[in-house]
Amino acid sequence: MSGPGDSDLVLVLNAGSSSIKLAVFDGALTQILTGIADGIGGPGTLKLGHVDTTQAFPDHATALHAILQALEIEGLPISRFAAAAHRVVHGGTALTQPTRITPEVLSAIKACTPLAPLHNPHNIAAIETLAALAPDLPQVACFDTAFHASNPEVATRYALPPRIEARGIRRYGFHGISYASLIDSLPALTGTPLPARLLAFHLGNGASICAIRDGKSIATSMGYSPLEGLTMGTRTGMIDGNAVLRLAEEDGIAATHHLLNKESGLRGLSGGLSDMRALLADPSQASAFAVDHFCYWAIRHAGSLIAAMQGLDAVAFTGGIGENAAPVRARIMDGLAWLGAQIDARANATGETRLHAPSSGIACWIIPAQEERMIAGDAQRLLSR
Repeated sequence: MSGPGDSDLVLVLNAGSSSIKLAVFDGALTQILTGIADGIGGPGTLKLGHVDTTQAFPDHATALHAILQALEIEGLPISRFAAAAHRVVHGGTALTQPTRITPEVLSAIKACTPLAPLHNPHNIAAIETLAALAPDLPQVACFDTAFHASNPEVATRYALPPRIEARGIRRYGFHGISYASLIDSLPALTGTPLPARLLAFHLGNGASICAIRDGKSIATSMGYSPLEGLTMGTRTGMIDGNAVLRLAEEDGIAATHHLLNKESGLRGLSGGLSDMRALLADPSQASAFAVDHFCYWAIRHAGSLIAAMQGLDAVAFTGGIGENAAPVRARIMDGLAWLGAQIDARANATGETRLHAPSSGIACWIIPAQEERMIAGDAQRLLSR
């Protein structure tokens, strides 16, 4: 398995802790295949085209090798690909644009591991494994933090001494590939120019909001890690540092880490449910409160980001909740009614692209997330230079 061909195909890889998701795009950025190797670290499953098997994936290398074999069965040997492109969670302050992976770039990604210890190691494993299996295949890294590199220093600095900031303790922001995709596709989908002051909601199991001024991120709700900001599926969102210190002192760091990242948010508030569809269908008071909490803090953080932009021209929803949960969209827009936002109830219920009523002072849109397509496009643009 070595050597790229003359094809324009791009293989997009998103390696997580227990899975590798993939998508294949042609030169027109049409997605022609998707798949996933799931259950890494034990008994796993591989679903890709006509391949649907159960097999052991002791590590990411084994899973990626199985993916390449399955691609070959589908008539897509690695020799047909022009490049592989990876979603990398954290690029720190140095890696702020799509980048061709070289030994030096890989070292820089590794240097960011302390900033994203739950994510970057898996991205690195996929990069290194693919380099061993297909050493001549160009690889590109796209960073989830990069879109927010345009934030001013006053937005990224915590109020800490410079010696602490020098250790990388600052706000970075995440979901950047999603936001970049959103502003890339919004004009074509809506038939309107990109709004000057756009408030973008990426709402899913992980959730954030981004203030986008003239196509650039100027502020976002996530911070040093994806834990900060909104109420999320299993993450607390904003929490006082002293509360975290007390939990760490009383329960230990490992238990506190698990609590804040895996057992909080919607799951913690509802007593076990983290899926918004299940919460909206559940009649219990706990589930109703969890939804209330999610919407309240989305609206409250939105107010801060609107202030950073000095006004608002349009709202865009993306992500699993943003694209599919009409009651959540309606409540958030109702919370922005003081700005003149008015939602079209029928359009919202049916999930149309345009959500705002004719009399609304604020435009509102649903923009489907297309992160993999954005990554493939970035790889094409980078390699064509």
